[in-house]
Amino acid sequence: MKKFNILLSICLLTVVSFAQAQKSIGLGKPEENGFSVERLRRIDQTVNEYVAKSYIPGAVALIVRNGKIVYEKSFGYSDVETKTTLKNDNIFRIASQSKAITALAVMMLWEEGKFLLDEPISKYIAEFKNPKVLVTFDEKDSSYTTQPAKGEITIRQLLTHSSGLSYAAIGSKEFNAIYAKAGVPSGIGISNLSDVLRDKIKILGQLPLKHNPGEQWTYGLNSDVLGYLVEILSGMSFDEFLHQRIFKPLDMNDTYFYLPKEKQSRLVRLYENKTDKLSKPTIVYDKVSPDYPNLPGKYFSGGAGLSSTVEDYAKFLQLFLNKGEYNGVRLLGRKTIELMLTSQLHSPITNQVGLGFGLETVENDFQSPYTIGSFSWGGAFSTTYWADPKEKLIGIIFTNIYNNQHGELAEKYKALVYQGIKD
Repeated sequence: MKKFNILLSICLLTVVSFAQAQKSIGLGKPEENGFSVERLRRIDQTVNEYVAKSYIPGAVALIVRNGKIVYEKSFGYSDVETKTTLKNDNIFRIASQSKAITALAVMMLWEEGKFLLDEPISKYIAEFKNPKVLVTFDEKDSSYTTQPAKGEITIRQLLTHSSGLSYAAIGSKEFNAIYAKAGVPSGIGISNLSDVLRDKIKILGQLPLKHNPGEQWTYGLNSDVLGYLVEILSGMSFDEFLHQRIFKPLDMNDTYFYLPKEKQSRLVRLYENKTDKLSKPTIVYDKVSPDYPNLPGKYFSGGAGLSSTVEDYAKFLQLFLNKGEYNGVRLLGRKTIELMLTSQLHSPITNQVGLGFGLETVENDFQSPYTIGSFSWGGAFSTTYWADPKEKLIGIIFTNIYNNQHGELAEKYKALVYQGIKD
């Protein structure tokens, strides 16, 4: 009887281990997961052509289906001048792909009862109390006039970029000037050690909005505000929260705001191709060094600060396809995942935005091969991803280019992935 109990325990452990393995990303054969190997070779041909023409320095492409990596290849160089071959584990600046990760952090705290989605952000960050909307702007000295907003900014509006906040450096000329004068950054590459999220968000809270909260959609510094909210509600730095609560459970071991020294050599060089010839920019956006991930810093931008690998980001996306669980660890409940992937904005706003930018949901798929319910976004330096729950599919292609003149590669890659499906 004792031997039987031991055997039964071993069997149960094996079943549990297998079940957990099925929830994490492993290696799989394309044919066994509904892909044609021959048709996937078209990806190789297209990406190699872009490298040969110097449209891109290199790229890493990844396809996951049924929780299995069925395609992962690197093309070209991580450094064109030294002819350093690009590898699958090279680290890329993912910029706005940080936003979806920030949304996950926020919703984990929502599940813990820390806040309600339609509460005003001023309940937690007092500087956002009594917001004002921009009325006039004087280009000569960046002075402006305002009027009281019709309502307070809610946390839901921050998650959906309908708060009225604009972006520094990449927004309208008025808000670029207003934010620059106030010292509010875009969030990309802040290496001044005296700059911290708390200080800049408090300044942002006292600046004018582009429009009344909830009335329009404007891409803005919402996720940076949410990063600071995570710090307030968790009692941890945003960086620490992400590493302890998200990156460690998901085995995202190569995702950072600022890379540790032992991983800095894996960061790809940043290029631009303004004239169909690759060159290295000396600064990007608001006068930031392209090497910012390898510089020290303490500014943890929830909207643009992270760098990562294709496999790390695939693990993050797989969490959503697994309805909140990965590698035997549950970070969110199934219903929360469903809520996050449900479009939150309504007429007259036409953007299809879930609870967190980067979780844009496709409601009408006639323009692309995406299945309705898919979600996607990308980063300012030409990184792209999407996840298709119905097809149990993840597609990722990373390169790092500033002022990219050939961003169409991302759309071509989507077509190349879907045309490879044979089941």
